[in-house]
Amino acid sequence: MTGSPLTRFAPAPTGLLHLGHVVNAIFVWGLARQLGGRVLLRIEDHDRQRSRPAFEAQLLDDLDWLGFVPDIYPTSDFRRGPCPSRQSDRDAIYAAVARRLAAEGRLYGCTCTRQEIARRAGRQTSAYPGWCRDRGIALDPGVTWRVRMDPGEVAFTDLLRGPVRQQPALTHGDVAIRDRHGNWTYMFAVVVDDLLQDVDLVVRGVDLFDATGPQIALAALIGRSQPARFAHHPLVMKGPEQKLSKADGDTGIPELRRRGMSPAAVIGHAARLVDLIADEEEISAEEVARLVRLDQLASR
Repeated sequence: MTGSPLTRFAPAPTGLLHLGHVVNAIFVWGLARQLGGRVLLRIEDHDRQRSRPAFEAQLLDDLDWLGFVPDIYPTSDFRRGPCPSRQSDRDAIYAAVARRLAAEGRLYGCTCTRQEIARRAGRQTSAYPGWCRDRGIALDPGVTWRVRMDPGEVAFTDLLRGPVRQQPALTHGDVAIRDRHGNWTYMFAVVVDDLLQDVDLVVRGVDLFDATGPQIALAALIGRSQPARFAHHPLVMKGPEQKLSKADGDTGIPELRRRGMSPAAVIGHAARLVDLIADEEEISAEEVARLVRLDQLASR
């Protein structure tokens, strides 16, 4: 890898920060520091129904407490009010990109629900077959906006998993960029943000691995000439097939703080949960680069 990368830490204020977020922070800051890069903080509150100002305020406090300091858009920028890196403050930007896609004939309205898609397809699936492509449904409020995805293969090299080939049109179909409630989708908002904020290294959990091909393809449609690089790290699991979630309050950072754990103890515990270290130890935010050496992780 050449150049000085820009990556991002991008929590959604739909709940409290938990140990899974700490693992992500370890990889984000660790890889950024190891590679001589920078970290941008983004608040991904595109889901207006679930996002809460109180959750945002708490996650900013917890990030400060843990000691993970963004190089671009520090926590104070969000506390002052509107911020260029808060998704709810970027609506006009997403709308402009959507208008351009519509002018190119890429967008169409869709009235299909997730339940209908699963029922008609005969299985649980996230791939949308394009039933509404030619129905002429206007891009009005109350309908989903979808982008026509061309068939073809997307190839990329994951920094932690090696060479990958995906076929977005087969696995995801026509991607939704705006839901029927008027929310810009995760798939769309992060692609637009990463392009316009010059993020060229995306470090995230392996649960989002399958979204990579569609996002690379969508980024190309909106004008990204060179794809971002990706690194998908392991997750903190609460069971064999169930990842930790925001509903697991006992692993939330505020609860761990109330128990008297130090920031270094929380970071060390999170690192232990994904086998970055063999035994519990205290690790400060400034030390995480030693945990995520690419030459060691990529060989696992």
